[in-house]
Amino acid sequence: MASGWQLFLESFWPIVWGGLSGTIPLALASFAIGLVIALAVALARISRNRVLSGIGRFYVSVIRGTPLLVQLFVIFYGLPAVGIVIDPWPSAIAAFSLNVGGYAAEIIRAAILSVPKGQWEAGYTIGMSHATALRRIILPQAARVSVPPLSNTFISLVKDTSLASLILVTELFRVSQEIAAFTQDFMLLYLEAALIYWLFCLVLSSGQNALERRLDRYVAH
Repeated sequence: MASGWQLFLESFWPIVWGGLSGTIPLALASFAIGLVIALAVALARISRNRVLSGIGRFYVSVIRGTPLLVQLFVIFYGLPAVGIVIDPWPSAIAAFSLNVGGYAAEIIRAAILSVPKGQWEAGYTIGMSHATALRRIILPQAARVSVPPLSNTFISLVKDTSLASLILVTELFRVSQEIAAFTQDFMLLYLEAALIYWLFCLVLSSGQNALERRLDRYVAH
């Protein structure tokens, strides 16, 4: 029991560092790129142009209809078959970004559609173009509405980055795997990894709640 506790303590900070240096940066980069993709897809989905709308709908359908693990493997293991070789880290970012884009697009689209049409008309009344009204009136209101579900998406992404260990990306779970392979104490190390993921998510959830309370100050009750 003592040796198990000692192993827990000795491996705790290396695994945490794997999360801080690998998991969190991977999640942040993927989420940022994914949001850009999501916004473009959401605008395409609500466009009156049937071609753009159809492309956006198809993209969301493919992303939401296929497992993230398969998407990751297609990029890292599949693309080399057609001559496109991408290193593990960019492959992981590409897969996670595309996945976030598909799910977050529907969140952003719903948030935009939740803004009353009168807000569009108010913008037109004071001489704004459609693009200006979207940028200065609609998107700021939609952003506040979309914060809770987008925050949940980010927290889920932090956990999903564990899949990157399958393509040899060094992150939290990969570090725990390496230590477990060396010590042969798989149960302890995997439970420790689960605990650290949970702690990370608790911190992120606290940040989400604080952000929501701050944004709630600007809402009329």
